[in-house]
Amino acid sequence: MDLADTEEEAAFRSRLRRWLGRALPGLPAPPAPDDWPGRRTYDTGWQRRLYDAGYGGLHWDAPPARRLIFLEETERAGAPYVGANFVGLLHAGPTIAAEGTDAQRERWLEPVLRGDEIWCQGFSEPGAGSDLAALRTSAVRDGDDYIVTGSKLWTSHAQVADWCELLVRTDPGAPRHRGISWLALPMDAPGVTVRPLRTLAGTDEFAEVFLDGVRVPVANRVGAENDGWRVTMVTLSFERGTAFAGEVVACRRDLERIAAAARAGGHWDDPALRSALGRLNAEFRALWRLIQWNASEARHTGGPPGAGASVFKLRYSQARQELYETAARVCGDAALDLDGAWTADRLSSLSYTIAAGTSQIQRNIIAERILGLPKGG
Repeated sequence: MDLADTEEEAAFRSRLRRWLGRALPGLPAPPAPDDWPGRRTYDTGWQRRLYDAGYGGLHWDAPPARRLIFLEETERAGAPYVGANFVGLLHAGPTIAAEGTDAQRERWLEPVLRGDEIWCQGFSEPGAGSDLAALRTSAVRDGDDYIVTGSKLWTSHAQVADWCELLVRTDPGAPRHRGISWLALPMDAPGVTVRPLRTLAGTDEFAEVFLDGVRVPVANRVGAENDGWRVTMVTLSFERGTAFAGEVVACRRDLERIAAAARAGGHWDDPALRSALGRLNAEFRALWRLIQWNASEARHTGGPPGAGASVFKLRYSQARQELYETAARVCGDAALDLDGAWTADRLSSLSYTIAAGTSQIQRNIIAERILGLPKGG
């Protein structure tokens, strides 16, 4: 596999850099972290700029190499992250593009790309987090609708979402991994209640969502009835694959800042610290290459990222924790205050071995799908 830019990719990278150089200076100041209406306006406003400039669909409607160039260059330039539009752009949108009908693609993809609509994720439940197949939220067919009852936990960006990618059980008598369906839930439907959850870092990007007899049109089902587990695996492969690409670039930039702080603070003479920083540099360079490999595989197969996405997710989760632990070691008390970000990054890093599938789940996938080991009893 050739990982260098082709002539066409190099030209795209150059055009994107020039556009970012013109677009970023005119952006307003970002809102406060807890100002969710303001964050929605800010994040969707940036998405609309990308859309108008021809870059809005690069998260899924582009060759993988070009998509990674976009993520790499926007992160390096300090452009706004997808933010409140994370689920729509990186999870639901790619899933609908891959699995939806023509009518569903026409209805939902353009509003996401324009920044007109926000999605949240309704997968986990109390008692069904890592063991997602244990979900109990029910959807009972009633004519052209499903009547949905249950609750969801850790629902990202539910406070400002228009739609929710929702997993429901449509056949309670089927085996655990069958009888599940993937629905698009309108968040303004009667019977939907959202209660924000505050995290260890003091943020409230997650929420509990309670569903009390909510009617969802059957036309909002993506994939066949009871085939939701397979559709979910498509969603999760995107979540564990290229969705973290921008974060890897950000981690590499933070690693450079940590090394500069070590030199300025007189820590550079510590050989153990230099060894740790060197290893982390190698780790994140390798992780970036792994993302490129996974994207290349997806390009050749014509499908979503494969089991290699679990290899990436497993190692990235640990490397991110090690990075911010090293930041605390180098910066001491300053790590609690530098740019107001180090503390939040260190605390949020603790969740990465759980979010998007726990590390144990990733090990199981690698064991079964890559190493060919039998499933555990």
